[in-house]
Amino acid sequence: MSYRNLLLDISDQIALLTINRPEALNSLNPQTLQELATMIAELQANSQVKVIIITGAGEKAFVAGGDIAVMQPLGPEQARQVAHQAQQLFNAIEFGPKVVIAAINGYALGGGCELAMACDIRIAAAGAKLGQPEVNLGIIPGWAGTQRLPRLVGKGKAKELMYTGDMVSAAEAERIGLVNRVVPGEELLEETRQLALKIAGKSQSAIRLIKQAVDNGLEMDINRAFSYEADLFGLCFATNDQKEGMLAFLEKRRPVWEGDGGK
Repeated sequence: MSYRNLLLDISDQIALLTINRPEALNSLNPQTLQELATMIAELQANSQVKVIIITGAGEKAFVAGGDIAVMQPLGPEQARQVAHQAQQLFNAIEFGPKVVIAAINGYALGGGCELAMACDIRIAAAGAKLGQPEVNLGIIPGWAGTQRLPRLVGKGKAKELMYTGDMVSAAEAERIGLVNRVVPGEELLEETRQLALKIAGKSQSAIRLIKQAVDNGLEMDINRAFSYEADLFGLCFATNDQKEGMLAFLEKRRPVWEGDGGK
């Protein structure tokens, strides 16, 4: 598949995926959603990729939202289908095996904020703005924003942001837990890349199991989640990385993880 609206660069086992519609503030139209779905599936299956970074082209926007010109004439069933399409894509990001980091270089609004929230980690440029302004259009967040936002910032704050449609600064987003950290805009990609490299240097079998334990466990009652964690902890002891990691600790040397190629 050719990608009209995406750019991809892979180096050092890090995939940098750029949404490339700067003339439309990288808004997500149906074609871009389909391209993203295909690209994410390819990267999740690529053994040469350990961490995925998603960002937006240009300096103004990460993703400014869904493409309003495309959505305005939709009927109820068509809108529902678009919502399901986006939700399935974002679920593939959140629940897929690879760590995905959002490098938020500008506006992350509506569907852009929902895309960022589906990522494991969010790093924002100092000038970035985030929000769910759908109420200003007479609609609700439909790409899982009503569910992910309260899980990140709490029920009350999420309702306030969605009821008012207000944008928040990167600094405020960090304060309420919507982003992990804020960095100067000119340092965003390098800071994000360094974090990605650090994660890529760890045991990938352990990373995958941590991701499963957190993402799936949060949807369970606490006792089921405890049992689920114990099951995954047990699975660690069936991996080569557990044997190597503990042996390296005892031998006071750096471990060589499976898939490292001897690095």
